[in-house]
Amino acid sequence: MNTVLEQIANYLYTYVLIVILIGGGLYFFLRTRALPLVMLPEAVRLVREAPAEQGAVSSFKALMVSTASRVGIGNIAGVSTAIALGGAGAVFWMWVIALLGAASAFVESTLAQIYKRRAQDGTSYGGPAYYIATALRKPWLGYLFAVCLILTYVGGFNLVASYTMFESISTTKLFGPDSPLPFQPSVLAGFLLAAALGLAVYGGVKWLANVTAVLVPFMAISYLLLCFIVIGANITSVLDVLIAIFRQAFDLSAFGGGFAGSAIMLGIKRGLYSNEAGVGSAPNAAATASVSHPAKQGLVQMLSVWIDTMVICTATALALLCSGVGGLGADGTVLKGAPYVQAVWQSVFGALGPHLVTAALLVFGFTTLLGNYFYAEANLRIVLRREPSEPARNVFRLLCIIVVYLGANAQFSVVWNAADIIMGVLVLINMPSILVLGRHALRALQDYRGQRRRGRNPVYVAADNGVTETTDYWR
Repeated sequence: MNTVLEQIANYLYTYVLIVILIGGGLYFFLRTRALPLVMLPEAVRLVREAPAEQGAVSSFKALMVSTASRVGIGNIAGVSTAIALGGAGAVFWMWVIALLGAASAFVESTLAQIYKRRAQDGTSYGGPAYYIATALRKPWLGYLFAVCLILTYVGGFNLVASYTMFESISTTKLFGPDSPLPFQPSVLAGFLLAAALGLAVYGGVKWLANVTAVLVPFMAISYLLLCFIVIGANITSVLDVLIAIFRQAFDLSAFGGGFAGSAIMLGIKRGLYSNEAGVGSAPNAAATASVSHPAKQGLVQMLSVWIDTMVICTATALALLCSGVGGLGADGTVLKGAPYVQAVWQSVFGALGPHLVTAALLVFGFTTLLGNYFYAEANLRIVLRREPSEPARNVFRLLCIIVVYLGANAQFSVVWNAADIIMGVLVLINMPSILVLGRHALRALQDYRGQRRRGRNPVYVAADNGVTETTDYWR
């Protein structure tokens, strides 16, 4: 069963989703006139803007929630695997995918803002399930998307994150094979992870946004600082590495092992997995932000893709490639994933290096748990077809916490492969939807640019921009 699921997932990601995501990203990149490049400074400026409504979720906090989910363990382990198997050229193709994905991220997040809804407590919520149900007038498809998202991010990816976090500490004295604990170390690890998640999620949406607003910048800045130290220790290699990235990106000899194992394919797949643009996850965070114009949050979420790939993934890649550490372990096996990063950091930080990588994996993994939960709760209303009562919400939170505990205690490989496939279903629903509805996001961008040129703080009115559906905002 697991082998069949793995084959389906590999085919889906290698051939089907890559065409849809790259094709859609290229279309939006051209239609927005190279938005990810041209309006990057504007996106940075908007991060500092106060929320349109006092006490509401700011653009910065919504950005931190989406970045919490995007920037995860894959930014360390996944990048090193792509380089180990595809060479330095894989980094170039990660950059290309980030540029195209950023355009898709703008469109889907702008749509989430246009069609967001007002909750009973005054906060806003939304995402693909809502713009599919409202703008496409296909409630059943929105319902399917919501169910798939919850199954993928809570039932699948949080299991993966929890298990990987336990693996990262399984070499320590307390949690290793020779642990002094009178019971399985994974039991304690699972309990601690579940308790930490519980403390974060029981505070509600605003509290969760506040937690990520503190954790994510700390996580990113600390990790980048360590990467820069590794790069600085090997500064003379930087120019050679950059040349190798561009040269190997177009090295046709890489196809000797087949296209699926080439630098192009590995870079593309790593970029797609990492930034999640087009999947429809980040729009759930985008919809919570209080802004005067939907395009503002679209631009901010575009920035999240830059942070994930162009900053965090690139820093990891440069640190690995500049180090000069070979890709083989002491036993002759190919080093990839976290062990490759640990070997590199050990070359600079000594015995402390592997522990620093472990700490980074733990923090990255925990913020992923938070972001994934946030996305899942945003879709609970669609699944229940009403505003969740507090008891219902608490039951859902408890189930999510139990999943994290279970993830630390067993390797659910069948569930993981199933989650990969269901995530593919999310793309197959969301990308065609935003291609159909993208005209509203493009018109919002045109309206935003026009008002900025006239020196105004852009304010959006739905009816003036061709939106005929009734919305809770923008009247």
